[in-house]
Amino acid sequence: MIVSTKGRYALRVMVHFALHGSDRYIPLKEIAESENISQKYLESIMTVLSKAGFVDAVHGKGGGYRLNRPPKAYTVGSILKLTEGSLAAVSCTSQGPAACSRSTCCQTKPMWDKLDAMIDSFFEGITLADLIEQSQS
Repeated sequence: MIVSTKGRYALRVMVHFALHGSDRYIPLKEIAESENISQKYLESIMTVLSKAGFVDAVHGKGGGYRLNRPPKAYTVGSILKLTEGSLAAVSCTSQGPAACSRSTCCQTKPMWDKLDAMIDSFFEGITLADLIEQSQS
């Protein structure tokens, strides 16, 4: 599993909101400059986050984005799954048993399933609040 730029940037943006935007809407331009991310690329990420209800968007003067819930309500896993689709280590486990014709007789599939479960558990066990706490200690 390799987390894409989109996934990494989405995490950075969500952490930015958690740190700087609890009571105000942050303009996209401000986020782009602060995080050194192309505003155009950031627009596509914000569309995904907004449509999923992770952030609230207000257009026009005084508008911008902010988190819809407290930082502890967002897991790294939920953000990455939204932007990446799957966190599976190998393609044969990413789409369920139907994805691989050998899934019923593959000797390595249990190992990949276990790895997927470990990855999922790891990322679901970390919240935005945890990331902020780690960066401030």
